[in-house]
Parts: sequence; structure tokens; C-alpha cells
Amino acid sequence: MSPKNVVFKKICKDKSVGVYMGKRDFVDRIDSVDPVDGVIIIDPEALQGRKAFVTLSCTFRYGRDDMDVMGIAFRRELYLSTRQVYPPLQDREKGIHTKIQAKLLRKLGDNAYPFFFEFPDNLPCSVALQPAPHDVGKQCAVEFEIKVFSAESQDAKIRKRSTVKLMIRKVQYAPESEGVAPSVETSRDFVMSDKPLHVKASLDKEIYYHGEPIKVHVSVTNSSNKNVKNIVVSVDQVATVVLYSNDSYVKCVAIEEPGDSVSPGASLQKDYTLLPLLAYNRERRGIALDGKLKHEDTNLASSSIIKEGVLKEVLGIMVSYRVMVKLIIGGDVSLGLCLCCSEVGLEVPFKLMHPKPDAVKESEIEEEMEFQEFKRSYLKGMADEDDEDGNVSGGDDMAPKEK
Repeated sequence: MSPKNVVFKKICKDKSVGVYMGKRDFVDRIDSVDPVDGVIIIDPEALQGRKAFVTLSCTFRYGRDDMDVMGIAFRRELYLSTRQVYPPLQDREKGIHTKIQAKLLRKLGDNAYPFFFEFPDNLPCSVALQPAPHDVGKQCAVEFEIKVFSAESQDAKIRKRSTVKLMIRKVQYAPESEGVAPSVETSRDFVMSDKPLHVKASLDKEIYYHGEPIKVHVSVTNSSNKNVKNIVVSVDQVATVVLYSNDSYVKCVAIEEPGDSVSPGASLQKDYTLLPLLAYNRERRGIALDGKLKHEDTNLASSSIIKEGVLKEVLGIMVSYRVMVKLIIGGDVSLGLCLCCSEVGLEVPFKLMHPKPDAVKESEIEEEMEFQEFKRSYLKGMADEDDEDGNVSGGDDMAPKEK
């Protein structure tokens, strides 16, 4: 049997409006971005003459809302678009619907109405900096949100009981074409040494997928009279907050330090294997993650790929990766000087991303849909954050029963 289509649903507290979406991840393909589509369901009696609206927003949060100082908010709205969905501004049947919208409209009946947004091409992807275990409140992040609400007008005061929010993500997949496999080498001359130390580091390819081991080829030719006491190979994640201060956060997310040494006149060729995973870095503050949805796990942030012509300053948080090869150099062996140490280092850039998923043919899509509800208290040991926002999952209260 084919897998069911998962539909994400959320209903507001007063049951006046609810939202149904066929996915929460929307792919940025550099030259185009998946449109955001879904369906709103309304209860005419609960609306009591009010209208129904849907908003797509992108917010960059640099700190918690309660950290605002001297009227300066630690958040900036990068994008906001609001549409009136009910009463509809055009005939529902004349609009062009996506496949999932058409299915939802047939299933949910006459009180369901579609909505559709297109992303501007200059918005960042979803990224969040991991808070420390004891941190509370919102983390530093680029967040996308769909908000559905009922009100007398678009500018009227919005009641929490009449509002429902659903976090979504804008994500990038690895491009189909790869660049040249990265390779870096350097030579270091030392005082009182006639010959240099030569180091080369290379990777098998430019793009690695999350969860894929990274093999680093290291070649050391030590023609100097210095002793290489240790070799350290690591993966650094560099997250640069470009919107406000251009601060960079460099975090080591994988490391190998087997204690290899290279004596004067000797050489070494060795492969080191690194596996950068969030599972090994869960307690570390400031690690950049792909934007986290409330009920889903996530992973280390993917490398940022920028569309030509887009200013970096509007992209919130830029993420890149590099392999670091560091040689710890001892003193001059011939003179018996071993107290002074120095370092020789290489940086090998690469990209860490998700593979592009296989396309699903329409003929393979199962007609039956599985509705996934959201209520934070369903998760054992979790506080009900949705109730604090005035949002609950309404189960099937607003969905017509199938005959």
C-alpha cells in the first residue's frame, strides 16, 4: 500500500478558523522557490460576521523579546504579506489550485478556502542558533510562519483565541552539479632550517550530505629540522550574523586527534574520517541548525548558497563549513629546543547539505490523507506552548465526516 499523504492541521481555540497544509518545508532552488499553499477552514457561526485572513511572515530574531533595550527590538520583520481568504475576493472554483489544495477542498467541503503565497527571491533560509540547555525563550533564528486569524478587518486587534500559527521552513537542497573537489597545500620555512615543511589536505568532493562521513586526505613531507608533535583534523561550522553586526560564530562540530607525529626528514600520508552530526553537539550553545519546527527534530544547518545579485546583508545568518588541518610543531631537534611550539594550519572549504529528494509522480500519490494534529501537551514531559499562543488542535471538530 502506498504511504498516505500527511496533512498538517491546526485549529484556533474558538474554532472560528483552522489551517491545513500538505507540507511544512518549502524548497529554495536558487532560481525559484516552492510557493506556499494550503487551505483555511472556517466556522460561519463561530466567526460571527468576522473575516478570515492568512499571513506569511519571515522574522529575524537576534534575541528574546524580553531583552528589548531602550525601545530597540531584538527582532526584525524581513517580510510580511497578508491575504483575505473569507469572504473570498474571487470565486473559489475559478482559482488555480495545487493538487493537495484540490484534494483538501473536496474533503473539507464548502467551508474550506485555499490560499497561496510566493516567496520573494531575496529571503534567507530557515536557520536557528542552538540555545544552551538552561536558556529560555526564543533563540536567535530566521523563522517563517503562517498565521491564520479572524477579525473585523485586517488592521483590527487580533484575539489570541481567534488565531492559529504554524511554523514552516524555507530550505535548500544540494545542487545537481558539483564543483571541483577541494584541495589546499602550503609550505612553511623555519629559522635555522634549510628545507621547509610541506602539507597538503584534500577531500573527495565539494558537497557532502548530512550524516555522510567526510574523508580527509592529509600528506605531510617534513624536510625541516622541526618535529611535528601532533596532527589535529576537525570540521568547523562558521555562522555569520550578517543582518546586524556581522558577528561570526566558529564552532568545531567534529574532531579527530589520534596523536600522529612526523619526525624531521620523515613523511606521512593518512586519511582521517570526520562525521559532523547534531547528535554529537546537542549541548553546545550557538551551533547553527536548519530552522527547527516545534514537533520535529532537525540537523546541523546546511551551507548557505546565495543567488547572484542578492545582498548578503538581508540573509540573516550565513552558514559555511571548512575542514581544519592543524600541525603542532615542536622545537629544533638538533639544538634540543623542545619548549617552543608553533602551528601550521590549512583550511579546506566544503558544503554540507541535504540531497535533492526523488520527485514523486502524481500517479503514485495516494488519495487517502492522514491528518497530523498539533498540540504541545501531546509530547510527554512538554509544556503546552501552543495554548500559551492561544492555539489548539481541534481534532476533526471542523472537518466534515467522511461518508
